[in-house]
Amino acid sequence: MGQLYLNEYAKHLVGKRVCIGCREGILRDNFAEIIADIKFLTRKGVQTTLFHNLPNRFANQKLLTTLEKRLPETKITRIAPAENFYATVLRQPEAKFKVIFLERRYLIDNKGHKINTLTTGSIRDSLDDFASRIANVNFKDTMNLICKAIEAGNSERIHILPARKNSIKQELFTVEGCGTMIANNFSETFRRVESDEDVAIVNRILAMYRRAGFLRPRSKDYVNQHRDDFYVTEIDSIIVGCVEQKEVDERTIELGALAISTKFRNQRIGVYTVNAFMESMALKGYSRFISLTLNPRLQALFSQLGFVQQSPVEYSNRQNQSPDVQMFLKILD
Repeated sequence: MGQLYLNEYAKHLVGKRVCIGCREGILRDNFAEIIADIKFLTRKGVQTTLFHNLPNRFANQKLLTTLEKRLPETKITRIAPAENFYATVLRQPEAKFKVIFLERRYLIDNKGHKINTLTTGSIRDSLDDFASRIANVNFKDTMNLICKAIEAGNSERIHILPARKNSIKQELFTVEGCGTMIANNFSETFRRVESDEDVAIVNRILAMYRRAGFLRPRSKDYVNQHRDDFYVTEIDSIIVGCVEQKEVDERTIELGALAISTKFRNQRIGVYTVNAFMESMALKGYSRFISLTLNPRLQALFSQLGFVQQSPVEYSNRQNQSPDVQMFLKILD
């Protein structure tokens, strides 16, 4: 499980209602784990609702009684088995803020990779790809229902997670998450690193890229000592990306340590972060921006934003420090 950031993430959930939807077979197979995750949320001051469709028959009475006993602070709502489970949950008034649907496995793309975030637009552009991504569900129809609920303003955030130990905890309290979040109204901000908690999260994001071999090592102590040079991008007040300012000369600044949480890849967070960084630095008088990277994603991002791959002689000292790394340059008019 990834590093938990309980204080930072919990403060955005306290007092709000998180709904968990879990169908019969999945609830049976993961009963203890689901109860533990919901109890964890309530201990953190989160209001919770559990939707399930366990048939109300004698064989299920022990499970139903256990739910009521173990989750006294949770609103438990039974959906009739004959009803469309997803459609019924999404119609509920309390499903406004955040709904978590627990399934048997991840939502994956056509290459078999876990999908971290989606908008309804990106779903509709490739709706056929979701026809059979999750077992036992015609998920194409389900994704359509999810899109309609978000676009109608009935739900702000819908998460699809694999049901397992700590899955809800990992989705809501780690940088990486563990499932797919679907939303349209991401609120983005860009600011300087301010707190020790900021430093810890930036270090976590950078560690992901270090393991992939795309960033030179930067310790947590380094980030802390240079915190005035680090900036972060937040989504809904949660840090999802970072960049380091490194002055080269009086008109040139380097974008160092540019990294975006894997949870928010392909959501144009990199575009926002680079543009916000350049706007901030331009206000300080810088007009030239360079960055050195071997990361193909960042290389494509820089090209998209008008950077040119070149290494001018005036930056030879910087290039010599990383002789095998490609330099990208953008000059503002």
